[in-house]
Amino acid sequence: MIRALTGFSTRHAWKVIALWAVLGMGLGVLGPMLMSRVTESQSGDFLPRSYDSAAAQRIGEEHFGVKSDATTVTVLVARTDGKALGAADQQRIESEAAKLATHRVTMPRRADDPEFLVTDRSQTPRIAPATVAPDRTFELLSVEFAGNASEEGVQGVFKAFRDDARTRFADLGMRTGFTGGLAQVSDSADANRTAATIGSALVTGLIVLLNVLVFRSVLAAVLPLLAVAVIGGAATGAVAGAASLTGLKLDATTPSLISVVLLGIGVDYLLFLLFRFREQLRARPEQPAREAAAQVSGRVGTAITSAALTIVAAFATLGVATFGLFRSLGPAIAVAVLVMLLGSLTLMPALLAACGRRMFWPSRSLRRVPRPGLAARLGDLVARRPLALLLASVALLGALAAGTAGLRMNYGQADDTRTPATATAEEIARALPAGVSDPTTVYLVAKDGGTLDAGRFDGLAHALTGVEGVGQVGRTVLADDHRAARIDLYLDADPQSQRARDLASGPVRAAVAAHAPQGTTGHVGGTAAIFADISTAVDHDLTVVFPVAAALIALILLLLLRSLLAPLALMLAVGLGFAATLGAATLLFQHGLGEPGVAFTLPLVLFLFVVALGTDYNILITDRIREEMHRPGPARAAVARAVRYTAPAIATAGLVLAGSFATLATTPGSEQVAFSLTLGILLSALVLSLVTVPAAAALLGRSLWWPLRPTPVAPPSADRPPVATPRPAPDHLRLG
Repeated sequence: MIRALTGFSTRHAWKVIALWAVLGMGLGVLGPMLMSRVTESQSGDFLPRSYDSAAAQRIGEEHFGVKSDATTVTVLVARTDGKALGAADQQRIESEAAKLATHRVTMPRRADDPEFLVTDRSQTPRIAPATVAPDRTFELLSVEFAGNASEEGVQGVFKAFRDDARTRFADLGMRTGFTGGLAQVSDSADANRTAATIGSALVTGLIVLLNVLVFRSVLAAVLPLLAVAVIGGAATGAVAGAASLTGLKLDATTPSLISVVLLGIGVDYLLFLLFRFREQLRARPEQPAREAAAQVSGRVGTAITSAALTIVAAFATLGVATFGLFRSLGPAIAVAVLVMLLGSLTLMPALLAACGRRMFWPSRSLRRVPRPGLAARLGDLVARRPLALLLASVALLGALAAGTAGLRMNYGQADDTRTPATATAEEIARALPAGVSDPTTVYLVAKDGGTLDAGRFDGLAHALTGVEGVGQVGRTVLADDHRAARIDLYLDADPQSQRARDLASGPVRAAVAAHAPQGTTGHVGGTAAIFADISTAVDHDLTVVFPVAAALIALILLLLLRSLLAPLALMLAVGLGFAATLGAATLLFQHGLGEPGVAFTLPLVLFLFVVALGTDYNILITDRIREEMHRPGPARAAVARAVRYTAPAIATAGLVLAGSFATLATTPGSEQVAFSLTLGILLSALVLSLVTVPAAAALLGRSLWWPLRPTPVAPPSADRPPVATPRPAPDHLRLG
């Protein structure tokens, strides 16, 4: 089937290219608009309904009008002369706030944005006085916006509101400050926009530079990026469309993660094809380029398909997760990778067939066989000293893996970027409890659905006041229908800290359970409670997803390699690579930089990406080793040839993918993920695939493929080129 698909694409190259151009541009335009409608910015929305904080959130929505997609901004208003607020000042502040609450904020638009493609986020924010500082130096206002905080349109509405409010209060002799989720996200986006642009430019330049150095060709340097951009646009649109049709909600960070993954694996797959295409043209200069493209695409397409299905299978296991963020990430990545696989088997072979030998212009490398380079010397070294290299690589990975000792999870999402929002938060924290702008809320409802009286909750409020770590307890507020009540708690701890999570899930919930009036049920919500429940859900998911993903990956390797020993060797290798990467992240961030721990999503994301994507390279090298072992001669010579011909593709692809992941560092709060994925891919490509796995294959020989050992056959076929005899040529800087 794969050969039939690649063969059709090479026979009808221009038609396939035109079809992908239409799909890529069409879905690429619609994708961002659809994606904004299927993303959630609140982590609590991904919790199962059975969790306490999720129940609290439902009560807030049903009885108090708290919007599930709402994001709150805290506005600080103070006198410009620094004096304490008087009664008249407070009256003017609240009067102006009431006027702002009736003013509809229009979303700014760029002149080139088609109206039908951009969701209008214009709205009238809900504004209410929150509290006054004990020393009366400032008053806080709570402003609620609807929409995803990461969406550009919502940020535009906030900025328009901020500028208007700042001007209005300045006319009253007041200064303002803005903090909270939306304000921090908006300020961070502005602060990091330049870094993100530079990061994207650097990874683009890295891809082009590597391709120029390796292929010395114009088309080979730019076509990978163009092809991946086209397929990536179609994939993003397909993910957004599928989520829209199925009602699946994605996390706000999913689109950027998909883009990075598609760029990395897309360029990887095209590089695998390009290297093999060049090898085929060198070995058989008389063969028509279209025929060579068909043969190469069919042969490499099998390995690419297996590699892609490994990624799909790994992420499909997230379907068994209880935490909705993981459960939605799995299908999204799986759909995107499947679209990239389809493009790799159709558009990329079509490009090879359409360009032919012009793909490598103006390089003359097709006219001569390059002298042995670094890859050939590495292959010879692996064949001569496999045991020493295997032990050295295992020792390196084992030393890094030892860093997982004392590993802790960090469930905070605080952004360390210094912005006006963080400065405002610090000013507030100096006068009020740290949780004043993000309270922990206790919701109570009558079990029989009857009405409630605020006086019934005085005992509970008193008990909550006595909980150590609760700075203030707000007054009891009844819903309009008097069927639910809420009590806001202002913790002394940062709502995203471990202490706040321990408070919310421990003493606060215990006090609610012990002192809730008879006939009522209480639930604790808010950021601290939500992340306490998320930690429970994640701990459960890690124990389920890891073994299921490992089993599926092993099954795919078993079917691909048709061996029992080879899949086991590969799984042990990638498992050690995962442990080494997680250990290095723990050493750097937890032990070295003193952070509370590693990001709670890191182990799962790292496992899926490093194991699944890293297995791509292992599949490529083992598939080539098996192919070479079908040829006459010693097994170690076959390993040396496999490393020689495959190392340049794996090394280049690994550097490209690592560079892609490194750009995530420009996203606030993603530094750990960026470092870990970058290191994990480099270890997978340069250590595991080029040293550990080939060394193990050289030691085991053809026994690696037990029980179906490769049988040496007579001369190589057309799509398995012979080893060319090295001869001097001005190509000594080439990898192989």
